[in-house]
Amino acid sequence: MSDDLTRRDLLQALAGGTLVAASTMLPITAVAQQFNRGSGRGPIADATGSRTPATLRGDQVVQPERALPVLHTTDVLVVGGGPAGTAAALAARRQGVEVTLVERYGHLGGLATGGLVLAIFPLYGSDRRQVILGIGEEMMRRLDTLKFGIIERNKAPEYPIVDAEAFKYVLASMVIEAGLKVFLNCWGVDAIIDSTGAVRGAVFESKSGRQAILAKVVVDASGDGDIYAAAGAAYTRVKDNIGLVSRIGNIDEIDMTGGDEHLAAASGQPVTPRRPTRGAPTMTLDGKVGSPTPAPHTNWLNMMGPVGDALDIAQMTEFELKHRIAIWNNVERVRAKAGNEQAFVLETAPQLGVRLSRLLHGVTVLTAEQARAQTKFEDAIGYSGSYAGQPEFQIPYRALVPQKVENLLAAGRCIATDFPLADTTRLIPVCWVTGEAAGVAASLCVTDRCTPRTVEVAKLTSILRAQGAYLG
Repeated sequence: MSDDLTRRDLLQALAGGTLVAASTMLPITAVAQQFNRGSGRGPIADATGSRTPATLRGDQVVQPERALPVLHTTDVLVVGGGPAGTAAALAARRQGVEVTLVERYGHLGGLATGGLVLAIFPLYGSDRRQVILGIGEEMMRRLDTLKFGIIERNKAPEYPIVDAEAFKYVLASMVIEAGLKVFLNCWGVDAIIDSTGAVRGAVFESKSGRQAILAKVVVDASGDGDIYAAAGAAYTRVKDNIGLVSRIGNIDEIDMTGGDEHLAAASGQPVTPRRPTRGAPTMTLDGKVGSPTPAPHTNWLNMMGPVGDALDIAQMTEFELKHRIAIWNNVERVRAKAGNEQAFVLETAPQLGVRLSRLLHGVTVLTAEQARAQTKFEDAIGYSGSYAGQPEFQIPYRALVPQKVENLLAAGRCIATDFPLADTTRLIPVCWVTGEAAGVAASLCVTDRCTPRTVEVAKLTSILRAQGAYLG
């Protein structure tokens, strides 16, 4: 392959997955050429600080009013590049609107990648039929083509386990192919509202300073509902377990096994668990080695962690430091067992395993009681699979729509559910479902010149079905 590779060649290589095979991998010099933005190394210009600093007035810190530079203007702005956000951005873009995706970390995938939460469940109903399809299934099919990309596919009730780096690669490929505008390492810190109180974009902090992105409609897929909270939407603040996931290398045993306990419980069958289900979070780090991953001789170890407030930065810092010490000490115990002397901490997740923090007060609030009763919704946009004794259930579109704030949709773990059910709607495949629906709905707001609460539901569900989503 020639080192002289055009941008089109690069995109075609990404689309075809040829970057993974050694025989067709892009030469390093060719990859470097794609990112050659300037004439060479060295100084750009002399400069002095131009920001407006906060000032200390007595015992108060005051931030003066200032005009923010507009980084970009778009049709749909998706804040958060986790499972919900990537699904939302891709779904909206496929409807022909301009989409901008902003993510606080330097990669996409959220807890599925940076959090090392590698288990893709709940995918299946109590009859072992897959009920979550659409864009999430498309992502997994791409992982199917990659060596060490995913295991246990189409083996219900066993659920797939992904490799975090393979998944990052797949998502990077998909957003480039789709023509999305993406900003990484940008943290959404505020909402932009107009004189009527409608959301018109969001404010971000990055190494480029504080900047604004203007949009016709915003999807809050931040996980914590940061943008809808800033916009004044009502929500419930909750606490939950906060752990830290890790991977162990040079290990050839498991102590968290597979099984269909959660499916058996959902269907009313007797359950006799032998060991904790594969991927289940451990409560004690007493030499646990965890569950297998697509990479040989590598396990992942999920951690339950103590209950905490994910919006309390002091508590989050304490948890992170103590969790990393606990993970190291756990592997010391692993090595004490004969045959495991060469085991080591391969990786600790770069982000904490936050489960829940904010739950939206939506037009509809989905409850665990409705899920148990198998309530059907005329605005259903997808299903959750069966999980933890709970049968599969429909998810209504209006659980993504705030009660009052306009031009804003929620997707992912921060949608409108009660706390018991949120333990299911926070999971990766369900986030794909709500993200895909939010993205399509946002695109309809642009093309049909409507608001999220006035979206034509029949049109929304028709598009979702055409994209392969299962609505029942």
